[in-house]
Amino acid sequence: MLHILFVCTGNTCRSPMAKAIYEVKSREYGINSIFSSCALGFCDGQKVSPNAVIVCNEIGIDISGHKPRIIRERDIDITDIYVVMTVSHAETLVSIGVPREKICILGGGVPDPFGSDLVTYRRCRKFIEESIDAFCRVLLKKMEMGELKVSDNDKPYFGANAETTS
Repeated sequence: MLHILFVCTGNTCRSPMAKAIYEVKSREYGINSIFSSCALGFCDGQKVSPNAVIVCNEIGIDISGHKPRIIRERDIDITDIYVVMTVSHAETLVSIGVPREKICILGGGVPDPFGSDLVTYRRCRKFIEESIDAFCRVLLKKMEMGELKVSDNDKPYFGANAETTS
């Protein structure tokens, strides 16, 4: 099964929004996958950004129950595609041994809205929506053409924010 991990700095804004939007889009596109989100930076004790919750609610997506978490070794063992928000996130993953070909920078890069107003969060959400839609189209094409290496494991990600689509 295809494992996709959405990654940002604190797992409080961008990656939870991307994961939740991907959940909706992957169902629309019929993409069978296991997916989750995590942080590369410190996130212990953090909560999902209230503005991220608000802007996702505006499009009918509830991320209020999201619990930020840090990347784990087990994530690295099972992930087929890492969807990161910045070049810096990609470089950090490469530095810990993740092959570059497994990394996708969402939309070429998603600016961090952390601490910003609702207008900025809405812009970020809209950009993520458009980028996830494009990502799903590319993913489908790669799957149809047999260009995607998928692990032979159906192990789920740990944590309350792991999902599966089928």
